[in-house]
Amino acid sequence: MAKLHQLCARGGALETAPRSTSNHHPTEMATHELHPNDTLTTLKMESESLKAKLEEERAKLHDVELHQVAEKIEALGQFVMKTRRTLKGHGNKVLCMDWCKDKRRIVSSSQDGKVIVWDAFTTNKEHAVTMPCTWVMACAYAPSGCAVACGGLDNKCSVYPLSLDKNENLAAKKKSVAMHTNYLSACCFTNSDMQILTSSGDGTCALWDVESGQLLQSFHGHGADVLCLDLAPSETGNTFVSGGCDKKANVWDMRSGQCIQSFETHESDINSVRYYPSGDAFASGSDDATCRLYDLRADREVAIYSKESIIFGASSVDFSLSGRLLFGGYNDYTINVWDVLKGNRVSILFGHENRVSTLRVSPDGTAFCSGSWDHTLRIWA
Repeated sequence: MAKLHQLCARGGALETAPRSTSNHHPTEMATHELHPNDTLTTLKMESESLKAKLEEERAKLHDVELHQVAEKIEALGQFVMKTRRTLKGHGNKVLCMDWCKDKRRIVSSSQDGKVIVWDAFTTNKEHAVTMPCTWVMACAYAPSGCAVACGGLDNKCSVYPLSLDKNENLAAKKKSVAMHTNYLSACCFTNSDMQILTSSGDGTCALWDVESGQLLQSFHGHGADVLCLDLAPSETGNTFVSGGCDKKANVWDMRSGQCIQSFETHESDINSVRYYPSGDAFASGSDDATCRLYDLRADREVAIYSKESIIFGASSVDFSLSGRLLFGGYNDYTINVWDVLKGNRVSILFGHENRVSTLRVSPDGTAFCSGSWDHTLRIWA
């Protein structure tokens, strides 16, 4: 019976794993035959030493810093970005927003339980839905532009089809797609309207079929609430990245459900993750007041965007279309613009009167939208 418990503790499969004959094989420690005196403490020590070995291997690849490589590149000139539109209509904190692929429409969700679809050019509201719960923390536009998804403290992700008839009752057509055991923190459609990816306070991410509401794949690996996710930009995108309260950013394979890479260099919760436009790297924003850049091919952190004067957390990050700029929304009401290659701040944008909670660059890269706890959204260009 004791043996059985040890097997469970080790994941069950290690007992039958072939024993490595090579002296230098990194998996040798993990495949030792189990002994009755293997306690949780020794297993923990073993996992720590394996982690240390992995870090050593990673360090070997660390030959040069990103800003050193970028020294020869021309510095960015002065650029002026201003608020061009202000979207007013939410009765409480704006928590999330997303652009439609048509580069014109925006969906936003708020603590007041409302989800609003806006025309960003005219600032008109095209649709409004009142959710059955407050704190609608997640919203997303479907790739076709014909539906929006949202959810929050109701633990669900609901999809609303949009129609041209402005007077239509959207709530009647609502479809509940995803069910978690804790709040929904983020959602995004895959490259079609038919599947949706969600992350939750229950520590998991999940992939759902929109039509049937069936769970297609679940992703377990975070040790605490998952706060954010982003889908890899390629058309064949079968990976996504998630970040959470365990200070980890995990990269997942959507087909297998496995975590394929994990990065743990932040010192506090990760509030936002966003892929670099090429898909070879991603940025994260954290409560530790830094944004960081991780290179997936080098399998390590390559840049930290921070200043001593910045002491408030970063709630949201996004890249410009070229990938040269990183926009970060912060809890001190500002938006900092970073030069991704050189690592320095090139601009600071003021305008919001409370913390910036969400930020997205438009699909054509000509503008970006920020949402704030001051109840408004702003379009900057």
